[in-house]
Amino acid sequence: AGRDDDDLVVPTSGGRYDVHLKKRQRVAVYWEEEVSEVRRCTWFYKGDKDNKYIPYSEAFSEELEEAYMTAVTLDEWKKKLESPNREIIILHNPKLMVHYHPAASSDDWGSTPTEQGRPRTVKRGVENIAAEIPNGEPLQIDHLAFVVHGIGPACDIRFRSIVQCVNDFRNVSLSMLQAHFKRAQEQQQIGRVEFLPVNWHSSLHSTGVDVDLERITLPSINRLRHFINDTILDVFFYNSSTYCQTIVDTVASEMNRLHQLFMQRNPHFKGGVSIAGHSLGSLILFDLLTNQKAAPEEDEPSEEGSGTTSSTRGIEDIKEILKKLELSEYCDAFEKEKMDGQALFLCTEKNLKEMGIPLGPRMKILHYISSKTEMQVCLLHRLYSPRSHPIAPRQGPALASDDGRNCQYRDVGLGQVSANYPQLNYKPTIFFAFGSPIGMFLTVRGVKRINPNYSLPTCKGFFNIFHPFDPVAYRIEPMIVPDLEFEPMLLPHHKGRKRMHLELKEGLTRMSVDLKNNLLGSLRVAWQSFTRAPLPASEPFSCLSSAGARSGAKGGHDTKPEETPAAAKEEAAFINVGRLNGGNRIDYVLQEKPIESFNEYLFALQGHLCYWESEDTVLLVLKEIYQTQGITLDQPLPGGQ
Repeated sequence: AGRDDDDLVVPTSGGRYDVHLKKRQRVAVYWEEEVSEVRRCTWFYKGDKDNKYIPYSEAFSEELEEAYMTAVTLDEWKKKLESPNREIIILHNPKLMVHYHPAASSDDWGSTPTEQGRPRTVKRGVENIAAEIPNGEPLQIDHLAFVVHGIGPACDIRFRSIVQCVNDFRNVSLSMLQAHFKRAQEQQQIGRVEFLPVNWHSSLHSTGVDVDLERITLPSINRLRHFINDTILDVFFYNSSTYCQTIVDTVASEMNRLHQLFMQRNPHFKGGVSIAGHSLGSLILFDLLTNQKAAPEEDEPSEEGSGTTSSTRGIEDIKEILKKLELSEYCDAFEKEKMDGQALFLCTEKNLKEMGIPLGPRMKILHYISSKTEMQVCLLHRLYSPRSHPIAPRQGPALASDDGRNCQYRDVGLGQVSANYPQLNYKPTIFFAFGSPIGMFLTVRGVKRINPNYSLPTCKGFFNIFHPFDPVAYRIEPMIVPDLEFEPMLLPHHKGRKRMHLELKEGLTRMSVDLKNNLLGSLRVAWQSFTRAPLPASEPFSCLSSAGARSGAKGGHDTKPEETPAAAKEEAAFINVGRLNGGNRIDYVLQEKPIESFNEYLFALQGHLCYWESEDTVLLVLKEIYQTQGITLDQPLPGGQ
């Protein structure tokens, strides 16, 4: 109250846009976008080919309103008005007002526009068209998710920007919430998830590199070369130390900026934050997350004046560790040196010797430190190892002993471009990768295997989601469990069943396996009865036993019935794939559409760009996010984890 109209700003579209009423402008809050016009709507028109009422400009609406009020007051109708476009509007009576579109404009001979063509309907007010006005999004925001794009400025087959694609993703999420979380919505347990786009491409290409590339680009096939420079070269830019630094700085600073701005505009927000990346964007986020520094004591008080409490807790941690190692008699030595948990893990054998710890207990403590740090050895290697010697252990026990038994695991950060990775201002709850080449890049960098005990320092959830025909996507789980061959988890269809062609395919496969087993079994019995010799009456048991042994030796592998695909997939769901996703499965594959199964190559590009409008992908994201809050789907989907 008492505000000037100039200061009156109304947030719209879930708080992502601000409307300045005085200026009649709508301005994007979180990203750069051209300012759009806002109209105060009182008069509308709708043609035969229009699917909604379109408002007149405010100036012309005032003219229509004045003419209408004059006609009502004086009861004089059938008045003609001419719009700014020289189109004619006739007010026949309060219930019949029409807008004639001219068939031709006036020419040099002085002819005027004729009232030809099918007229448009003119309406005053919004009384009967309120149903066409969207209700808007729920005000309550339960979770925040940042979405990072891949190569190039366009993110889908229609060459739309990351903002437009994330808008689609958000709209699909709202429909999935209504369809699968209806009970929680009715009980007002949930509102919605806010998805915000993160754009790094424009910052990269505003560094002047495009001008440098233009000078050396050949003039032939100009459009193709421009497309390559603007899109494909982003992969090479990320593998350059100079531009890799620009990219990771942009992504991290933009996510921190968006998070800070979101918290300013939503001060009561208590939910978590997740991040998602498409294509190269997922690799950028993975490298960023592997280089985050986990707090040594997450439960340490952050208030000022808590140094004494923190020190006391550190001593208690030391006591617990020494008690576990049956070395409690050395507590006084550690307390005298004011050693806490963090300092213990920085100790070397020389330090322990100087403290007067004998050889036996010293070895026990060093072995304990070594075993604990092995779990996070990949992170420590990235943070502390020299770039030129990526698997050289640091002095002391921080990276285990020098016998090299853990070298196969010291490689998550191997081969990364030398860059100073910024820190995020928050700890992501879950990391979603769509159509991700993370597995391929790790392999190319020299990574052979990911330690099953490894997890991202600040993010405990990781899902690798891909379309079966996506040419850019690669799996992660075989790098953790290389000795087993198993399929990725099949993502359940959002309508609660497999697609028809997949059910048919699986049914035919199961039928053929059953027929094969039955046919082989029948032939085996017939052959054995045909070739069996007459048995002597005196040795029935021994002959039968030897015959059984012979048949078992000959056809031991054949008698084992083949496993159906469904049974194999059930077993695959329980495979231990390490701690990268908290012990849960990581790789999830979408179900291809029936038309896509006719030709994999034809739909390969579409497979890489399909995630923005994929209901199955969005539903998995929502399911995992709300599962962290103890909220589940109304009906569990078959095949879901």
